[in-house]
Amino acid sequence: MEPLRTLRLAAVNIDGVLLNDSFSPVLHRLVLKYGGVYTRELEQRLFSQSRLAAAKVLLEETGAGVSEQEAIADYFAEREHHLRDHPVHTLDGAEELLHRLRGLGLDVICYGGLDETHFHRHLGAWKHLFTAPHYICTDGFRPGIREIVRDRFGLGYHQVLFIDDVARFAGHAKELDVPFVGRPSTFEHGFQRELMRELGVRHLVGRLAEIDEERLRTLDREAGLGTVWQDVDSLADPSPTQGG
Repeated sequence: MEPLRTLRLAAVNIDGVLLNDSFSPVLHRLVLKYGGVYTRELEQRLFSQSRLAAAKVLLEETGAGVSEQEAIADYFAEREHHLRDHPVHTLDGAEELLHRLRGLGLDVICYGGLDETHFHRHLGAWKHLFTAPHYICTDGFRPGIREIVRDRFGLGYHQVLFIDDVARFAGHAKELDVPFVGRPSTFEHGFQRELMRELGVRHLVGRLAEIDEERLRTLDREAGLGTVWQDVDSLADPSPTQGG
């Protein structure tokens, strides 16, 4: 394949894009456990935050009588319980997407809020498809766009494509005019697709296979022209189907 002209790096979120969404269901359970109401506003405030910031929001909204550290511990306990019945797995099309990105000449990095052992446990077999350092934990510097683009790779914002499942992250990408593909979770109680649409995410997919060569070349052209977030001929997908 002929390499892309403008994009140099693809930064792909781990949970919700390459792996199934194991965060939304757990947060939903914890909000209800603490006596709260799971709303789109609360989801928006909780997602793409550091653990400590999310814990503060959770306690502020629910009034639960626990400390922030106890709330974080409760979250991981609920997560372990959830994973017994819903284990982590790669999504359909994930490996093919990585090969496609590399085939178009892009470096590829994975990022997310959990530490790198999570990456090695579930994606270690695909390590060769990622560019060193392979995985970047962003818990300490959410959302992590500047740190990945400028600090780690020394690129311009228009040269990096982010693929993420969170509307809050998409909002930061929009502010910086960063190329973006949204792959929101289809969790039944979630609001991410709705929030992304309202935000104006134009490249919105349900399946990873929809991030095909045609879409990537379109994003590359738009990145060069600075039109990724402009209302021009859109490839946004109306389908709510999921890729895993």
